[in-house]
Amino acid sequence: MNLLRRAPLLAPSFLAADLANLQAETERLATSAADWLHFDVMDGRFVPNISFGLPVLQAVARYAKQPIDVHLMIEEPQNYLSAFRDAGASIITVHYEACPHLHRVVQQIKQLGCRAGVALNPHTPVALLEDIAADLDLVLIMSVNPGFGGQAFIPNTLKKVAMVKSLLLDAGSDALIEVDGGVNMTNAGPLVEAGADVLVAGNFVFSAPEGPVAALANLRDHLAGLEMNTAAADRRQ
Repeated sequence: MNLLRRAPLLAPSFLAADLANLQAETERLATSAADWLHFDVMDGRFVPNISFGLPVLQAVARYAKQPIDVHLMIEEPQNYLSAFRDAGASIITVHYEACPHLHRVVQQIKQLGCRAGVALNPHTPVALLEDIAADLDLVLIMSVNPGFGGQAFIPNTLKKVAMVKSLLLDAGSDALIEVDGGVNMTNAGPLVEAGADVLVAGNFVFSAPEGPVAALANLRDHLAGLEMNTAAADRRQ
């Protein structure tokens, strides 16, 4: 079955935004094709980089019109869940690799009224989600090694997305599949076809010559065109 019939959500990543003008970037995205705003938090421990913290999220949330999708690439995320909710997070994703008591952390996120997601690093097997899949709202597949923007997309991600889709179906889970890292016009269609529901795009959006609003519109149009072509092909069969 071809899955391009389901329109994916687009989530531009602030890691690639103009950090000196986050208010302007947030306001500009308010009228764009963005469905969520992706906010990467790095602590310099779980990943070899430091990015945004709570004050920056609070500042962005004041001007955001879309839900804020917070990706915690940090150690001991359970200590900060309520703070990130209060700062403006609607979706909170933690890493499988950072949570020895993952079920407890997922339940904590849900009790705060947020959607709960779990992220997998490129080397982490999909099968490890089997016992938690039914409790999740989101599975985030890292298509680059976490910690830095601008990395090349890992091709094995396509296979991994399909495996997650199968695991979620078997578990009766409605969790969305999100892909983060190196997403562009070339791989967006294959990712959605493999089962991705949410595409995180950073450099592709914010470094586009035409600007982020036009880049998101072009990506949306591209995916819609693929959907139309697939539907036409199905009618001919």
